[in-house]
Amino acid sequence: MLHCLENRELSWLRFNERVLEEAEDERVPLCERLSFLSIFQSNLDEFFMVRIGSLHDQMLLDKESRENKTHMTPSEQIDACLARIRELCHRRDNTYAALMERLHEQGISIVNFREISQESSAYLKEMFVREFLPLLSTYVVGRKMNFPFLKNKGIYAVAVLGNKPEKQKIGIVPCDNAEFPRLIAIPERTGCFMLAEELILHFLPELFPGYKVASKTLARITRSADIDADAVYDEDLNYRDHMAEVVKLRQKLCPVRLELSRQIDPGIIARLCNELKLSMDRVYEYDTPLDVSFLFGIQDTLRSHAELFYAPRHPQKTPDLDIGRPILDQIAEKDVLLHYPYQSIRPFLNMLTQAAHDPQVTSIRMTLYRLARDSKVVEALVEAAENGKQVDVLVELKARFDEENNIEWSRRLERAGCHVIYGVERLKVHSKLCLITRQTEQGTQYITQIGTGNYNEKTARLYTDISYMTAREEIGRDAVAVFEALLEGETVDHMQTLLVAPHCLQNKLIDMIDGEIAKVKAGRRGLIRLKMNSLTDKTLIDKLVEASQAGVQIDMIVRGICCLRAGVVGETDNIRIISVVGRFLEHSRIYIFGEGAEARYYISSADWMTRNTLRRVEIATPILDDGCRERLDRIFDVIWRDNVQAREQQPDGNYLRRYPGENVPLSSQNWLYDEAYRMMMEAQ
Repeated sequence: MLHCLENRELSWLRFNERVLEEAEDERVPLCERLSFLSIFQSNLDEFFMVRIGSLHDQMLLDKESRENKTHMTPSEQIDACLARIRELCHRRDNTYAALMERLHEQGISIVNFREISQESSAYLKEMFVREFLPLLSTYVVGRKMNFPFLKNKGIYAVAVLGNKPEKQKIGIVPCDNAEFPRLIAIPERTGCFMLAEELILHFLPELFPGYKVASKTLARITRSADIDADAVYDEDLNYRDHMAEVVKLRQKLCPVRLELSRQIDPGIIARLCNELKLSMDRVYEYDTPLDVSFLFGIQDTLRSHAELFYAPRHPQKTPDLDIGRPILDQIAEKDVLLHYPYQSIRPFLNMLTQAAHDPQVTSIRMTLYRLARDSKVVEALVEAAENGKQVDVLVELKARFDEENNIEWSRRLERAGCHVIYGVERLKVHSKLCLITRQTEQGTQYITQIGTGNYNEKTARLYTDISYMTAREEIGRDAVAVFEALLEGETVDHMQTLLVAPHCLQNKLIDMIDGEIAKVKAGRRGLIRLKMNSLTDKTLIDKLVEASQAGVQIDMIVRGICCLRAGVVGETDNIRIISVVGRFLEHSRIYIFGEGAEARYYISSADWMTRNTLRRVEIATPILDDGCRERLDRIFDVIWRDNVQAREQQPDGNYLRRYPGENVPLSSQNWLYDEAYRMMMEAQ
């Protein structure tokens, strides 16, 4: 079955290639193309930090181990990834150059000293001496000077000092400093800028008086971020303080990549690699700036040019809720489904705030994974606790790269009187679950919200996610059981209605796939429709292949990693897979098994990855309301028919972009936003 399986890391690189395609696409507004180029780089940074870092560790522990899909060893995977990354970075460099040409047409330029006048050079030198020189540190690496620590993703100016190879020293200057801007305006040339690191690099001789600067370059280090917080647990610290130490430790992990902006003597590169304990094949030389995040600053200078950006879109109110009535009462009457970013997160936030003040509400329980910087969710929970409600909050401190943010929020919640817990040993709690308990005249009432995305107001405007709010007792009872287990540091092993990892999600999904196989064997049509971010779970992949071979039609929308290849003769003939990459990040997870009245609909926080199905606490909820089910059908169908942002996977694992051709162009994200506007207009 190897023909229809794809390596996880190489599949992820195919996804990042799709992001790069958006930066290349002339149909995308210019300033949005800049964003996609920056996202491509930040994605690649994280890939080195997490995935290459993990493979490096695996190689050290067991270099003969093999992954379970294409049976590649860690070193084989690294070699294949590095070769592919070089190809993609060459495309990235060409794309950057093309975008710079387009920016020049808009009156914006990034220049170096060869492109400016003597008067401007003199002005910049005066600025450098006055504003930069006093703030810069210098290191000379020689026999009496140890190699300095280079921080993760920091930019450094590197000077080769001296002409005789046997006596050459290395000078290093950190270029990152919050005291001076990254973009430096060139006088008398509106819209013309120089990068701060290029200014520092040019004036390196001023920083190393007495030395001859033989050559110079800019350098950037990427360090591994792959650290097992539980494996390094310090029993002498409480868990929150331990996670704070883990964050510090991550900054000191081994380098996995060295990027250079210019060619320098191979002997000097070898010395740098020796000091960094890095092999030469991890060195990349670019024509592009080492950090392109400054492109967001360029965008700010062009805000007045509306045609260079996507047309403004604003999340709409849902017509299913009356803002003049308490939301809790309305949820008690009917289920409500919100679809972000097309609809606003505000009704959910209002529901939380109303619950904080509702005298009938006795408790609020939530799981928190990633939060906005100025979280309205936390404000509502704090209000609830201060109003005497019982507030139980599970804050996942192991949310990678959000640990510091979550640590601070947990402290604030505790100070307000909330009961804060930090999850289950060796498992991440990734579920999106909120349970509000009320005592009414009719007895105890549960208002349950389950979502596919984080409780984050910022990403709710950028990610497509689904939020389901219901007062159904069977869902509420299961939610109570989930929280009771979490409060005891345990996980549930049996549910009546919800699907909850790690013990009752994967097996239930297998049962439902088997149900579609049984239909085909009985002479009926079997149909599975799935939408998710990633597919890597080998057990579920094997079951999907079995279903395809049995004749079940499987339509899948997988945005990112996909370790299954569609359309392979004899194996996945009945599977079709598309990926949609566009203005909004496709983040919602939808599982639909069957069709018609007997179909089963779920939304979930879980991708079909082993880490989600077996190593995290994840929740999938059935969608039981007919109107909400019809809405999920429509959402899936529109995305499936996308012929603007969609790419269709081929049997060899490559993706071909769909184009409208003679058909009417259908951008699913634009269509769904238009629908949200239309629904509100019709409700008025």
